[in-house]
Amino acid sequence: MNAAVRAVVRMGIYVNAKVYFIYEGYQGMVDGGDNIVEVSWESVSSILQVGGTVIGSARCKSFRTREGRLQAACNLVQRGITNLCVIGGDGSLTGANLFREEWSGLLEELAQKGKIDAEAVKKYAYLNIVGMVGSIDNDFCGTDMTIGTDSALHRIIEVVDAIMTTAQSHQRTFVLEVMGRHCGYLALVSALACGADWVFIPEYPPEEGWEDSMCVKLSENRARKKRLNIIIVAEGAIDCHNKPITSEKVKDLVVQRLGFDTRVTILGHVQRGGTPSAFDRILASRMGVEAVLALLEATPDTPACVVSLSGNQAVRLPLMECVQMTQEVQKAMDEGRFLEAVRLRGRSFENNLNTYKLLSHKKPDAELPKSNFNVAVLNVGAPAAGMNAAVRAAVRVGMTEGHKIFAVIDGFEGFARGKIKEISWGDVGGWTGQGGSILGTKRTLPAKYLEKIADQMRTNNINALMVIGGFEAFESCLQLYEARASFEEFNVPICVVPATISNNVPGTDYSLGTDTALNAIVETCDRIKQSASGTKRRVFIIETMGGYCGYLANMGALAAGADAAYIFEEQFDIRELQANVEHLTEKMKTSIQRGLVLRNENCNENYTTDFIYQLYSEEGKGVFDCRKNVLGHMQQGGAPSPFDRNFGTKISAKAMQWISKKLKETYRQGKVFANTDDSVCLLGMRRRNLVFQPVAELKSETDFVHRIPKEQWWLKLRPLMKILAKYKTSYDVSDSGQLEHVAMLPKEAETGAI
Repeated sequence: MNAAVRAVVRMGIYVNAKVYFIYEGYQGMVDGGDNIVEVSWESVSSILQVGGTVIGSARCKSFRTREGRLQAACNLVQRGITNLCVIGGDGSLTGANLFREEWSGLLEELAQKGKIDAEAVKKYAYLNIVGMVGSIDNDFCGTDMTIGTDSALHRIIEVVDAIMTTAQSHQRTFVLEVMGRHCGYLALVSALACGADWVFIPEYPPEEGWEDSMCVKLSENRARKKRLNIIIVAEGAIDCHNKPITSEKVKDLVVQRLGFDTRVTILGHVQRGGTPSAFDRILASRMGVEAVLALLEATPDTPACVVSLSGNQAVRLPLMECVQMTQEVQKAMDEGRFLEAVRLRGRSFENNLNTYKLLSHKKPDAELPKSNFNVAVLNVGAPAAGMNAAVRAAVRVGMTEGHKIFAVIDGFEGFARGKIKEISWGDVGGWTGQGGSILGTKRTLPAKYLEKIADQMRTNNINALMVIGGFEAFESCLQLYEARASFEEFNVPICVVPATISNNVPGTDYSLGTDTALNAIVETCDRIKQSASGTKRRVFIIETMGGYCGYLANMGALAAGADAAYIFEEQFDIRELQANVEHLTEKMKTSIQRGLVLRNENCNENYTTDFIYQLYSEEGKGVFDCRKNVLGHMQQGGAPSPFDRNFGTKISAKAMQWISKKLKETYRQGKVFANTDDSVCLLGMRRRNLVFQPVAELKSETDFVHRIPKEQWWLKLRPLMKILAKYKTSYDVSDSGQLEHVAMLPKEAETGAI
């Protein structure tokens, strides 16, 4: 929430509006006095990395009464406030809407009582409202992700990862209870992200006799040498008769029936706390700016709206449509229409559920179809977090489709040397949470091994390839595609799943591993800022990875609240460096006496990190001192973030289903022959949808010299970072959200938010 508060305040001041804090939620609005305070630019400094909310929040009984709302209206009018930005759940937003509907009546009543004059009634005749949804449950319809959900998932996954190591040592079963009284999002996504054995959520109660099937599943897993079982229970979990299923009940069941050593862990309010994740900070900053734009454009006729995210696009939705749809879900659940409830939750929720069901339960071999196809999976390029989750999903979905799956060790180099082995369901257990690449990965391109690779494909009868990796993976598949004329073995379906921390693969807005790297950068920047605020008057220059792609530097700067970010895509000269130094000199005169500057490793061959450091040190003499920090390979390591685990799992499952479809389409006279452009594709996320694009078509969109796409969506967020760092710049509003309707959001498309 603090990132949203900061963005609203700074964007408000940037457009020359007066901005006020209302402390303690609606209670503060009713009480007035010191609870409503005008704020300055510096008021929101250093709050980006703080959890919770600096302006406080409170449940308020008096705002539910007309008297309370009358008092609140009086307090706002006295200060000339007619635009409200409300950050909260559906309760807070419904309250805001009611307040808006009553506004003119409230003003008339105040005038009759002599508390305001007739002039004020005319002048402040309309109240505009924009909502942002802050809720860790992600239970608000119309938005892919609410502010706080991703951070809550980070807390849950940290705990699950820690519990897994102890459960592994002791051969234990753990029952984990996570928040979600009415919405199973957190439970479902964390189950998907850690490969839990069983999950209980309110929207999808287990069938009759679930006790037996769960115990059978747990004992089967033990028999397969799996040393631990994890069961995740949402606090609002119910059975099909609407009776609660508690974590204690599940534990007792496992102990009585199976005699397994079982422990219960209730996560409770841990999930609400801690530092916000990079995803949440960027989401909230974008929404905060969008909210101010929506208020500026609002007229008496526009309905109150919420700003939200669909895919990676900001959208505006009518507040009451979202609230009604959210209430519909609850109603469907109360009436036992559970399939309807899942559908109403939206495409992202439905997809998570289907993917979880697909990956968690292995059907007996007798029930699996036999396709007689062999599919090889390999990693190419530098390691990226989430690769292993993608391999796991590919193996399991492939087996469910009846294929034999082969794992290739060490990329195309290993392929040429015949390092290929069949891999089974159990082999990939526990892979989702592992960082790096378990299969091993190399940057080597296939061009110099084409003949050997073709031999291996013939020997092992490989009918399709799934290549998980970065720019090299894209280039490799392009080479295989172009070598089809010479080697008929390459006439098979090939799919690229983009995975690289640099986010420089053409055809996709996000690559696997980017989110984890961004979190590593932001965490380090937070620590560095803390050390700088201790010493005062210090500027840090931080170098990030990313090749020629400035995504990590730019988004890292946005999420860490940096003063500048130097990137290759936006050329800069000595005058700009000079302007940045002067900007920081001015800043040191205020109460914020620290600076943070990010630089992409290849942004300019002459203005190196050392050069910029020396320039700043010289120019800032007597005003500030300088330190530099090269983050290096820590950005490639670490356990994958919840976003990457899920994105990897879902994108890879989708890729494997595409491969199956292509195999069926191209199977003729006993062999697979796929020679069309659309049989070598890259699966990428574009705006709101996951799309398969032929690599041959992406060739024209790519700058091969600098290994980046010619057009990159995140560059339009660049002004955002500058505005929030107090630079005068123009902000292109053409891409800001237009008011849409909830039902119109495309249902089929898969979303990029998790």
